[in-house]
Amino acid sequence: MPLVVDDRLIRALYAEHGAALESYALGMTNGDLGRAQDAVQEVLVRAWRHPESLDPQRGSTRGWLLRTLRNVLIDEWRARSVRPETITDQPPETGIADGVDDALQSWLVAEAVSHLSPAHQDVIRECFFHGRSVAEAAARLGVPPGTVKSRTHYALRALRVALVEMGVTP
Repeated sequence: MPLVVDDRLIRALYAEHGAALESYALGMTNGDLGRAQDAVQEVLVRAWRHPESLDPQRGSTRGWLLRTLRNVLIDEWRARSVRPETITDQPPETGIADGVDDALQSWLVAEAVSHLSPAHQDVIRECFFHGRSVAEAAARLGVPPGTVKSRTHYALRALRVALVEMGVTP
């Protein structure tokens, strides 16, 4: 006699096996609750589509559910590794990566730095352009490390003001 599946059976499956399925899925997804719940839902949809798999004479129902869940998660992992998911709140870039934007940004920052005092320009140059530590910058500039720290703080504040005055929004 063929097994007929209706929503009550699927609800009963979830009531009996849902916690175990979700726990197993959480372990396989490194705790990603959304992915785990989606995978469990996919398993229940497959159970609904293939009711013959739930026949107790064919084996353990929980075993089939867990094996199917594992397969769903492996398939998802394979798909994600081929086409990684990118989540961003920024619109996609439509320009060509030809370095023009980077050059323009560099010129803009250089122009803003030129509006700073010579002491602030020196500390910005040493710490950010040359990548020196506070101690290294202090030794090169001949000032105490605390002075480098405070000049860096005030130089960055002045740089922000200069950029805003040039029309760059923060």
